[in-house]
Amino acid sequence: MRNKLFFLLSMLAVFAMLLSACGTPTPAAPAQPTEAPAQPKPTEPPAQPAPTEAPALKPGDPLPRQETLYFNGLQWGPVVCWNPYSSNCNNAMALVAGDNARVTMFETPYLYNMLDGKQYPLLADGDYTWNAARTELTFKIKKAAKWSDGTPVTAEDVAYTWATHVKYNTGTGAGNKDYIEDIVALDPQTVVIKAKLDANGKAVNPLIVSAYVSSNYVIQKAWTQKLEQRTGGDAAKFLADTAEDVVFSGPYGPFYADETKVVLIRNDKYWGQDASMWGKLPAPKYLAHAIFKDNAAGFAAFKAGEVDVSQQFNANIQDLWLKEGLPVSTYLPDPPYGIGASLPTAFFNLNSHGLNLVAVRKAIAMAVDYDTIVANAMANQSATFKQVPRSLMNPTPGEQALYDHAAVKDLQWAGKDYEGAKKLLDEAGVVDTDGDGWREYEGKKLSYVATCPNGWSDWQAAIEIVAAAGKEIGIEITTNYPEWSVYQTVVTKSDAPLPAGYDIFMMWSAGAGPTMPWGRIRNLLSSEWIGQPSNWSGNWGQYKNERVDELIKAIPNETDEAKLKEMYTELVKIYLTEVPSFTLMYRPQNFHAVNESVWTNFPHQDDGTNPPVPPLNLIDGWSIAGLYNLTLVK
Repeated sequence: MRNKLFFLLSMLAVFAMLLSACGTPTPAAPAQPTEAPAQPKPTEPPAQPAPTEAPALKPGDPLPRQETLYFNGLQWGPVVCWNPYSSNCNNAMALVAGDNARVTMFETPYLYNMLDGKQYPLLADGDYTWNAARTELTFKIKKAAKWSDGTPVTAEDVAYTWATHVKYNTGTGAGNKDYIEDIVALDPQTVVIKAKLDANGKAVNPLIVSAYVSSNYVIQKAWTQKLEQRTGGDAAKFLADTAEDVVFSGPYGPFYADETKVVLIRNDKYWGQDASMWGKLPAPKYLAHAIFKDNAAGFAAFKAGEVDVSQQFNANIQDLWLKEGLPVSTYLPDPPYGIGASLPTAFFNLNSHGLNLVAVRKAIAMAVDYDTIVANAMANQSATFKQVPRSLMNPTPGEQALYDHAAVKDLQWAGKDYEGAKKLLDEAGVVDTDGDGWREYEGKKLSYVATCPNGWSDWQAAIEIVAAAGKEIGIEITTNYPEWSVYQTVVTKSDAPLPAGYDIFMMWSAGAGPTMPWGRIRNLLSSEWIGQPSNWSGNWGQYKNERVDELIKAIPNETDEAKLKEMYTELVKIYLTEVPSFTLMYRPQNFHAVNESVWTNFPHQDDGTNPPVPPLNLIDGWSIAGLYNLTLVK
C-alpha cells in the first residue's frame, strides 16, 4: 500500500472519452517494438463464450470478494453488445480499441506501453520487421495463441479481420484504408501488412501502419464467417449483431451483464499462461463494474472499499489517505498523482478581429494563470507548466526526449506574466487610445468570447481563468457556455470560418499512442482538416503554415533519430512562436486510483516492474501486465 511516495498522456471513441471525463482523450514517442516482455508476476484464470469449465457461480450470484477486482468510471450504462466489429456496444470492460487497446477479452498483436513508447508482443511472436523500403511490415503469430474455443490463432485470422473491416466499412477500415493496401497471411504464422504507396513508391504513412498492430483486435475468421452468414452480408445487420456467441482470445470473457453491472470471468484455459507469454493466469477470477448513477456514487463505493480501481475524477484524492487514513493510493504519491498524457487546449479563431496578430494571441496565452487552472479545474491532478514546460509533447519521458529543450526555452511561458504580455501588446501598437481601459487594434476594441461546452465543469473553470487574464492586460474576454449539441456542430464545421462568439474555445488533443507526438501535432496544426464539413480530427482554429505541413508529411518516413529531433524541435518553435492555440493543462490518460483494502501490489512509479506498468487501470495496453502482479491483502 504505497500511497505516499512517487511523481510526474475517428471520432466516436474520442468523443466518448471526453463526455465521460469532461475533458480529453490518446502518447509516447513512436518506437519499434522491443523483445518479448520480461514476465510480470501473474496468478489465476479467465472465461468464455466457448467451451470452458462451467463457472462455480451462476450469473447474478454474489461474487466472492477475494476473487473479484471491482472498477468504476468506465461503464456508464448497460452493455449493448459483444461485437468487436461494432463501435456502438457501450461495452467498456471488453471493447475499447485504439492507441492503448483494452485487451481483457479481445487481443492485439502487440501491446503499447505509454511509459516507454514501445510495443511489446502479445499475440505476436517477437518484434515486427520492415522491409528495406519500409513498405511492408511482417510479424509472426505465437504458436501458443489460442481462441476461447481451443483453436489456434493464425495469420489468416489477422488477414480476414482486415478484409472484413474494409468490406463493411467499419471505423477501423475507414480510418486505415488510406494507409494500408492489404494484410496477407504468408503461412499459418506469418502476417504481412502492405502499406499503401504514394506516387514515389514510398509508404504513405509508416507510423500509422505500425500503430495498427497494437491498436486493433484480431478477430476469429471462423466466427466472422458465421456472423456474415447469419446477417446475410448486410452491413447494418452485421455491425448491429449482439454477438453473444463471439469467440475471443483474451484472458476474460462474458459472465454477466445487466442494467446494474457487467462481470467478466477468467478463462482458466487462457493461452497466455504459456511460457511464451505471461507464464501464468491473471490474479482476479472476476472483473466487475457496477453501473453507478454518477461520480458521487462511484466515489462513495471507492471510499468504502467496494471498488478497487477508480477511473473517474476524484477531487482531492489525497485527502483519502492524508486525512482519512484509508488504504488508497495513486500512481504518484504527490501532485499530479497520475501521468499526464493528453493536452486540453484553447484554440484561437484566427478570423476574429485582432486574433490574426501573434502578439495578441501570445499575450493572452502568457497572461493566463495556469497554476490556478491546475489547482481549481484539476484539483492539482495535473503537472504544472513549471514542472513540464510547454511544447507540443505530453509529460511522458519518451515524448519529452524528442525535442531540444534548450533551443525553445526562451519561447516557453508558465503563465500569469501580465507585465510581459502588456509589453508585447505595447510593442505591437495594440494600446488603449480612448482611456476606457480596453486596448484597440485598427480603431476597434479588442473584445472576445471564450467558450466551451456547458456542464463540462473543469473546462468551464479553465475558461473563466482565461477570461480573467484578459482583464489584467486590457483585453475584454467574456464567457459563454453553449450546450454540447450546439458547440460540437459549430466547432467541427471546418468548411467555413468560425462564427463570432467562438473567439477562444476549448477542444481536446490526442493522448498517448504509438504515432505520438506526430499524431497530436498533426491534429493540432495540419491544414488538411480545413474545408471539411465535419472535422473531428483537429486544427479547429483553421491555422495554415506550409512549413508545418511539410514537416508533418516528412516525419512518418524519417528513421534518423537526430533528424527527427530536429524536425520536432522546429515544430515546437513554430508553435510557441505563432501560438495558434495553447494548452491549458496536462490531463491523465486515465484517472487511476486504487483502494488496497482487498488487493495490493498495484502499479506505482518506481515499483521495480520491467517493463514499467502504466497507470491505465490494469486493462489497457501494457497495463494489463498489472493483473498478473496483484496479490490479496493478508
